Amino acid sequence: MKKVYFDNAATTELRKEVVHTMTNVLKTEYGNPSSTHSYGRSSKSLLESCRKDIAKLLNASPSEIIFTSGGTEADNLIINSCVCDLGVERIITSRIEHHAVLHTVENLQQTKEIEVAYVSVNVDGTLDFGHLESLLQHSSKATLVSLMHINNEIGTILPLKETAKLCKKYGAFFHSDTVQSVGHYPLDFSEIPIDFAVGAAHKFHGPKGIGFAYVRKNMPIQPLIHGGGQERGLRAGTEAVYAIAGMTEALKIAIQNLNHEEEYILSLKEYFKQELLREIPGVTFNGNCANSSASSYTLLNIGLPITSEKGLMLTFQMDLKGIACSQGSACQSGSNVGSHVLQALLLKGETQKPSIRFSFSSFNTKEEVDYVVSVLKEFVTN
Repeated sequence: MKKVYFDNAATTELRKEVVHTMTNVLKTEYGNPSSTHSYGRSSKSLLESCRKDIAKLLNASPSEIIFTSGGTEADNLIINSCVCDLGVERIITSRIEHHAVLHTVENLQQTKEIEVAYVSVNVDGTLDFGHLESLLQHSSKATLVSLMHINNEIGTILPLKETAKLCKKYGAFFHSDTVQSVGHYPLDFSEIPIDFAVGAAHKFHGPKGIGFAYVRKNMPIQPLIHGGGQERGLRAGTEAVYAIAGMTEALKIAIQNLNHEEEYILSLKEYFKQELLREIPGVTFNGNCANSSASSYTLLNIGLPITSEKGLMLTFQMDLKGIACSQGSACQSGSNVGSHVLQALLLKGETQKPSIRFSFSSFNTKEEVDYVVSVLKEFVTN
């Protein structure tokens, strides 16, 4: 059976160079970085070298990079610390954030009685900036704004620098979940006045279970996980040096090849869009994902002209044909709850329309696009 992987927004294939790097580190750098003997010092040296490399790629200071288990932990660390350590009493976010942010905010609302305000979402998936400014204007409480850079379901791009400047204008802290943009878009944290950001290696062809929090220097936050004094006291636990080395290698390659791979992946997305429009009359595109100048080049979220009953079999049929894709967000797989992102921007009747997300990488080909379109066409018409 033909196998096609079009679920790169969920996770990505490891690059062979990353596997090679990690294997070498597993074999040779097995000392605990906190140990003072030569084995530990060697691992510690590699660990700090990786921190410096990642910071350089993001134009940040090494002290601003805190290694975590991934984006979810980093989001939790930042948002909880803003409330517990920075005196934040109010959080502004949106209904289309990743659940790593939404559920953390909801928990703080319940347990700490934090005031929460949601920025209005336009029908194309963009945020209402007038409403955001109004929310910032009309409160004197210490405020955190938490808005993702690239939406993981519909690809909407937040103007990061403009948002950061607006937050600074009104004295609010600004955190962005940048999991879908690190390694796919150039990020310069010396130019963007952002306070907090996050990354996850498995989104840019690195290993799962490793990521980082970017915390702008002189932010007096405290750890979420307590224990030893690793990560400058902000994240206890022995560091996974081999995974950190793999993430660093993956990010180096991603940024080195960024322009070339963006051009190639965008051509695949455009080809996929045109083939869908040609072969499946009535197909629609959710949010503004079909507008490549206003959305991520890495994904398409499509609505199919089929009944909701038939749509229940959509991802199952794709899987039977060897196609990996996502109905809603992968982090909701196994749940009967529909996509909270689509519910936030589609009209009530439109939320019943079966939707499916295809997300691409440089490992994909036009031949794979042709195969997926043929399978979709057969499913829709039969």
